[in-house]
Amino acid sequence: MVSVEYARAVAAAVVDPEVPVLTIDDLGVLRDVRVDGDTVTVTITPTYSGCPAVDAIRDDIVLALTSAGFDRTIVKTTLSPAWTTDWMSDEGRRKLTAYGIAPPSGRAPAGPIRLRLSVACPQCGSLDTRELSRFGSTSCKALWECRACLEPFDHFKAL
Repeated sequence: MVSVEYARAVAAAVVDPEVPVLTIDDLGVLRDVRVDGDTVTVTITPTYSGCPAVDAIRDDIVLALTSAGFDRTIVKTTLSPAWTTDWMSDEGRRKLTAYGIAPPSGRAPAGPIRLRLSVACPQCGSLDTRELSRFGSTSCKALWECRACLEPFDHFKAL
């Protein structure tokens, strides 16, 4: 009998290819792990529907579970409900800051979009920052700069 807990732990340790300090569990992308006989079924929700990292994540999950001794792995992708930054773990938010990416602050907007006045700089903590571009190194992030320490930084958008 294959342990669901073990299969989940193996899948949860797969890292995000775009932000390699985060696991798919830190991001909240890992939604479900089931074991039925010799088959492990993993369900993931990408950070957005066009995320180019999904194929790499799928391959890495299969590789990790195969390496851990699981015979057959199925990776399902679900877009409903849509992924939200609310699913990110506190540990994931801490890792983002340590990596130099400002984590999403607050909860994802429901209804009208909130006006964001500033994002704390992950380097010095200053709130004297400004958005340079709505899109950063990936579509999930925006490019910001700190006017206090003059460092540019990515901000993981609240979605």
